[in-house]
Amino acid sequence: MTTPYTNDAEMFALMKDKLFTAVIGDILDLLGYRHQFLPAGIAPLQKTTKMAGRAMPVLEADVYDTEIPGARGPLAQKPFGLMLEALDDLKQDEVYVATGASLRYALWGELMSVRAGHLNAAGAVLDGYVRDANGIEAQNFPAFCRGVYAQDQGPRGKVIDFRTTIELGGIQIKPGTLMFGDREGVLIIPADAEEETIRRALEKVSIEGEVERAIRGGMSATDALATFGVM
Repeated sequence: MTTPYTNDAEMFALMKDKLFTAVIGDILDLLGYRHQFLPAGIAPLQKTTKMAGRAMPVLEADVYDTEIPGARGPLAQKPFGLMLEALDDLKQDEVYVATGASLRYALWGELMSVRAGHLNAAGAVLDGYVRDANGIEAQNFPAFCRGVYAQDQGPRGKVIDFRTTIELGGIQIKPGTLMFGDREGVLIIPADAEEETIRRALEKVSIEGEVERAIRGGMSATDALATFGVM
């Protein structure tokens, strides 16, 4: 089976139309990549959300006061740290993926979604909470998070770096890493396995359609696995 896309835009559209995390995860398992799902607590704000894009990693840190005169850090006097710069630097089909903060405050909100949507970003994945949930949902912006919580980041956290390698749930995420998410999780797809993973996932989806039709026609689960190699 030849690769059924010629560029990233076509690949992202195909993934969102034909694939889902379970089948991609199964293929990654077969290829030996058995720890590619982000933690189970990270889920879409809206259950029907699908997201495919390339990571724009963001590193967060907690703070415990603001504008302390004697503080020596380069971001000590800068509200939100580099958060606005990171947001403005998003490119088309990129995913703002942030980690490093505690669960004391929200990492994403409605106005950030407006800006990211204007830049044609693919979505946001937060190792933490979002706020302004109704506004984010009204935009149908793909936001994956650990839940909703309105407490503001302003006096509690800062972005200290972006477009840098981060680690989330024990998985390294580098700038440009392929990400895919739906209601059952978020997957990090290794660069050296992208093409084979997508190709084999599409093949598996096609076979699973045959399996379903056979089972609906009365075939046993045992015979289905023996016949198609899939269950």
